[in-house]
Formats: sequence, C-alpha cells, structure tokens
Amino acid sequence: MMRQKAYTGIMLLAIGVGLLTACSNSKENIEAVSESKSSTSKLSYWAELNGNAGSVKPSFQDVPFFQEWQKRTGVQLKFLQPPANQAKEAMNVLLASGDLPDMMEYEWNQFPGGPVKAIHDGYIIRLNELIDQYAPNLKKFLKEHPNIDKQIKTDDGSYYVFPFIRGDDQLRTYQGPIIRKDWLDELGLAMPTTIDEWHTVLQAFKEKKGIEAPLTFLGVPSALFGIEGGGFVGAYGIKKSFYLDEDHVKFGAIEPGYKQFLATFHQWYKEGLIDKNIATVDTKTMDANMMSGRSGATIWNAGAGLGKWQPIVQAKDRKAQLEPAPYPVLKKGEKPKFSQRSYAYEGTGGVAISSKSKHAVEAVKLLDYGYGPEGHMLFNFGVEGTSYKWVNGYPTYTDLILQNPDKLAPAQALAMYSRASYFGPFVQDIRYMEQVYTLPQQKKAVQIWSDTDVDRSILPQIPKTELENAELSSIMNDVTTLVDEMSLKIILGVESVDTFDRYVRQIKALQIDRAIQIQEQALERDRKR
Repeated sequence: MMRQKAYTGIMLLAIGVGLLTACSNSKENIEAVSESKSSTSKLSYWAELNGNAGSVKPSFQDVPFFQEWQKRTGVQLKFLQPPANQAKEAMNVLLASGDLPDMMEYEWNQFPGGPVKAIHDGYIIRLNELIDQYAPNLKKFLKEHPNIDKQIKTDDGSYYVFPFIRGDDQLRTYQGPIIRKDWLDELGLAMPTTIDEWHTVLQAFKEKKGIEAPLTFLGVPSALFGIEGGGFVGAYGIKKSFYLDEDHVKFGAIEPGYKQFLATFHQWYKEGLIDKNIATVDTKTMDANMMSGRSGATIWNAGAGLGKWQPIVQAKDRKAQLEPAPYPVLKKGEKPKFSQRSYAYEGTGGVAISSKSKHAVEAVKLLDYGYGPEGHMLFNFGVEGTSYKWVNGYPTYTDLILQNPDKLAPAQALAMYSRASYFGPFVQDIRYMEQVYTLPQQKKAVQIWSDTDVDRSILPQIPKTELENAELSSIMNDVTTLVDEMSLKIILGVESVDTFDRYVRQIKALQIDRAIQIQEQALERDRKR
C-alpha cells in the first residue's frame, strides 16, 4: 500500500508538469554542466541507508565506506537520508518540493511513466553525452557487455542512471525459504517440499512447540512483499505479478491458481500458522521473529537472513539450526516453476543526476569511480589491509569482516567498509559471495534456491516507450492497489474466497488486459532488435 500511495502521488505531480524541458535535458544540460567548476565544496546525495549498515550506524557519514569514497575521489558529500522503509514516500515529497539534490539513488525504472518521463519532466537528466565524455569506466564496461547496456537504457536509447550490476549469474539468486531444521529434527519431520508438507510442519510448530507465528514474511513496503519472488504462490503455477508462460505474458493475480493460493493462506492464517501481523512485518520485525524463536520459517536472503540469524540463535541454543528449504510445489517430485531470480540490472541502487544540479560533471566523475579497477575493489572489498588483503592473488576478507570482534554478522561488517552486501553504482563481484557465505547453509541455499525453472518464466527487462510506460503505470497503480487489498482481505477473512471472481472482474475493468498487451508488444519489439 505504501508503495502504491507513493507511486500515485508521483503520478499526480507528473501530470501537472509540462514537457517543455524535454529538449533541454541533453545539449543544454551538457552546456550548463560543462561550465561548472572543476571542484566543488560539497555535492548532495539522496539515498536510503541499507538495513545492514543502518543496523550498525545511524547515518551515511558514520559509515567508514562513505568516508573513504569521499577521501579517494576528493568529493565531499552531504547525505540526505529518508526514514527506513519510507524511500518512495520520501521521494514523492522531495520531487514535490522542487529542491532536488545533485544525486538521487532510487528505483528509477519504477518511476510512473518510466525513466524517460522522469527525464522529460525535468527531474533527472539524460546521461548519454556525460557518460561519453566523463565516465570512461562505465562506458568501457557497457561496450564489453551489450546485453547489460540494453537493459539500462530507455526505449529511445537514453541512459538515466549509474547502475548497480550483478557481475555473475550466481549473484542473481540469493533468496528463498528458510526453516528451523533443529525443530524439524526434534519433531521427527522431514524437510517440507510440498504445500501439504509445509502445512504439516507449520501445524506441528504451532501445536507441539507453541510457536506464536510459525511462518512470517515481509508485508512492507507492500502486501505480501515477502512472496514476490514466487514463494508458496509459485506452487500454484503462477506469480503474483507478470510472468512468461510459453512465451506469452500473463498476470498471475487474475489466474485461477492465485485463488487457490489465497484459499490456502486464508486457511493457514485462520489456523494461526501465519504471522497475524503479515501486513506490517518489516525487516526489523522479521529479524526479531526469527532470532527470538517467535517464528520458525520465512522467506529471506542467504546473507541478511541465514548469515545474520544463525550465529545469534546458535549463541542462545547450541542446537539451533536454520536451513534453506526448497521452493514449495503441489506434487511431490515436481520442480519449482518460480523462485527469486534478479536481473543483472534490476533498477535497484541506480544513481541519477538531478536536473537542478550545477555540478553534474563532478557527479559523473564521482559515480564513474565505482566501475574502474580501484573503485571496483573499494565497493566490493573495502580498504586493503583493513577489510581485505591479497592472498595468492585473491582479495580475501580479514577477520574484521568474517570474525568481527564486535560480533557483527559478515554482511553487517562488510556494509561498514564496502557496498558488496547491498546496492550502489558499481559491478558486484562474485568473490564477495564466495567468502561472505561462510556458513554451509548459505552455500547450500544458492544451490537449492536456484534449482527451479524460473529462467523459463522470468519476464526480461524490456525498455518501453514513454507513452507505454505512462499507460502501464496508470493501469498498474490501480491494479496493484486492488490486488494488494483483495489479497489481504481474503487471507485475513474480511472477505470470502468466493469474492475472488468479482475482484478479477474489477481488475479486468481496470484494463489489466491492456497492460498485458503493452508488455507483449514491448517484448516482441525487443526480440526483433
């Protein structure tokens, strides 16, 4: 709901802004920024502080990585930091104010109307000429990786961000079901693989161990956020959002399988097997649930979940053991159709330069640093001699990261000295994951969660025209709001499962078929490129 309010707010703002600035965002911007001074006292940078870092330090300026980044580039930064889990609402307010910082780290591909509209409406600038002239590192990388180059441009060929890029396919899967294996052993239960087996396990957690919320998952920033990757809902052959089925685009929330999923989760909720607070569970709440033993299963990350929770629960109970579980299916032996699988470029962590910046050249040079050899090492491994050292030609994290004296989890410690455990303007290095996933459960997790058919059903990153983006965003703002409301009402029992068909008619009336058509025509255009 929070996400949709933010998006709707941005749309209302965007409607009132003319397209007069559309032409000025290329040549005129280049002319303006080229007149800027070679150095400036301070640049402003808007971003949400990642949870791994935020759990240790309250602000960007307190984090050693950001101090080192400024030191190496000679650029001072003034950080503007929205409250945790409120980035989209805060961005709405920021854009309304018109007082924009030099740089904004945000999910610009989710902007209503798409990033091309954000450019045309005068919020951010087109970066093509700036990258060509002042970003040799990013320019070189994109030339060597044409498939990624295609993903980070709009349909009209405009660059709009300095992107976060996953540099290896193994980095694209990092999330899945997690369960208390020691409780399974204690109760004489096998690792669940089907929906029925999961029901049996959660029921045992509730009735035999007295667990208050056997299954918990994120409900923030939107309803059922924790299952967006396909957990549980994927067992019914669909995703909650768009996906590919035999090369045709479908929207899962109107498919019969979604009704079956909602019926199942309603029954589980009624039986007390699902966290009663599913609409408001954020990362801090989920951490507390899993570390305190209030919950015994969830869907979350190998790093921020398994890696963070296991040492803490084991410190309390030596027998405590968290393990990755396969994505659930309906029939024993089936291969999961869906799982979390990100794109090399997903949109998260991309940094755009605002149209109000008088220091765009300096901002481009700062952001380009992360794609060069020295910046790559800083962003992925931190400071040599402090957070890593070279061992036989391999950048090896020190005990400050892997055996932190302050008892920080590796992902938390690493967030102090690098950005490898989350996002930013750089290319993520596979050698980060090879080391930070120190627990056998983490290494096993990547294999288990990757053993799905998701690559057949994932909808590619497809650039769309400004008109397509505007129409799609307008439709999906209303559709997603209705789907989230419908889903919660049915699961919580406020509405009967039988009302699902009525909701589908409402979603159809909101032109979901036109949204599917837009996705398909963009997909067809992309295939012909």
